[in-house]
Amino acid sequence: MRAYGFTEVGGPEKQAFLDVPVPEPGPDELLVRVRASGVNPGDWRVRDGSYGTSGPAVLGREVAGTVVALGPGVSGFAVGDEVFGGCPGMVGGWAEQAIVTASFAAHRPDGVSPEDAAALPVAAGTAFDALNAFDLPAGATVLVNGAGGGVGVPAVQLGVARGLRVIGVASPAKHDLVSGFGGVPVAYGDGVLDRVRAAAPDGVHAILDMVGGDALRTVAELLPDRSKLTSIADRSTAAELGGFSLERDRSTAVLTELARLVQAGELDPHVTEVRPLSEAAAALALVEDGHATGKVVIVL
Repeated sequence: MRAYGFTEVGGPEKQAFLDVPVPEPGPDELLVRVRASGVNPGDWRVRDGSYGTSGPAVLGREVAGTVVALGPGVSGFAVGDEVFGGCPGMVGGWAEQAIVTASFAAHRPDGVSPEDAAALPVAAGTAFDALNAFDLPAGATVLVNGAGGGVGVPAVQLGVARGLRVIGVASPAKHDLVSGFGGVPVAYGDGVLDRVRAAAPDGVHAILDMVGGDALRTVAELLPDRSKLTSIADRSTAAELGGFSLERDRSTAVLTELARLVQAGELDPHVTEVRPLSEAAAALALVEDGHATGKVVIVL
């Protein structure tokens, strides 16, 4: 089958269209005919070797599509079901058919498009897991550091849906986006602590960070209880500051709830770029170069 990935670890020049065999689903796996697949920063990090990977391999960690086969012992799904979920290992989703982990898959409900569904498992799922880990009561304040990015945008919306006050640190160009989803935008850079204190006079009760480094160290000064701090971008600095490493709950229950929130109008996956598989290189470049204004999705 036709797929897109990389031939060996390196830069974009190592990306290529690949002819690969149709994979066979094993235990806890579905074989899915792909309709849409999300693009994430993790895709280029896989290609450049950041995760200790090697090529050749197919890219893509999240898909929506139609079940064509079930692995041994898999229940709860049937051939012909419309599903979405996460891809295991190195048999990625930028392909005509892909393996999806059955325990991290859900039925795609009516009213949720394949493009929107394919944008949920990685970024929105990460934001959902972080807010679950914080376990804040309604009315508490969460600071989202990097609120205009792939995880930040759903984090703002999911926080608002839980009745939280969400302060979103983002570039001025993203302030309308943050406020449009119910957050309170604050510009990063010099003076950020004063701006956050003015926006949250009762203090900050948790921090979800997507920036890391000195930017994380700066905003951490706002948080008395560092056990409510986690970073998607910089686990070592979060640990140094007393925060925790987020463990993902890759489950059907999480995906089902995210789809329900989309149906209810409480979560917009914010898909702003939809490209065919033939433009996979351009789709990944948008994310790798930082030019994407929302989620990028590849369709087949």
